[in-house]
Amino acid sequence: MEGTPVTVESVSEVGPDTVTLELATPDGFDALPGQFVLLRAAPDDEVLSRHYTLSSPSVGETFELTVGIDPDGDLSPWLAALEGGETVHVDGPFGRITYEGEDDVVAVAGGPGVGPAVAIAEAAHDAGHDAVVIYQADEPAHTERLEALADAGATVVFVDGDADDELADAIATHREDGQLYAFGFDGFVTAVADAIEDDGGDADDALIENFG
Repeated sequence: MEGTPVTVESVSEVGPDTVTLELATPDGFDALPGQFVLLRAAPDDEVLSRHYTLSSPSVGETFELTVGIDPDGDLSPWLAALEGGETVHVDGPFGRITYEGEDDVVAVAGGPGVGPAVAIAEAAHDAGHDAVVIYQADEPAHTERLEALADAGATVVFVDGDADDELADAIATHREDGQLYAFGFDGFVTAVADAIEDDGGDADDALIENFG
């Protein structure tokens, strides 16, 4: 199997149909919030691969990936059932959308995009900057970390999954509060870009990661 073998240290449930994988950091792995890896594993002896964006604000002895579980999927249910001690393979990090601790941030997340969004907000807070998280989901994940950010002074806005007007209003209210990041699937990030443009901004100034 290609990639670097890494040990799964733990798997934790962080919301409905959502887990985090804590992975041992391989030598030379120097990732920034916002970047992603290609993870390979072999359930039933079939090699499968998926891209996952980091959801830890930094990389030390371990790093974290957030995995949304598709009950009908061929890899995510297997990953969610791991108990620790298993080996998966990773390539990367990849991606030019990064946070390097220089600015206030506005992190807009749809669904599984909350992983990198909360990581970037935590990294900004750790660097002494302000952070806003706007998170659209019917059943939020990472609520403990988001609540901790809010308690520490960050602005956290929860938006229901079908409340597109509320999402647009939140973006209009906060889009100039820092460098804007957006993470999510195509329909969501398109809506974010449209909301920026409708409010008189330039979506090209945002750092947007489309999960496909």
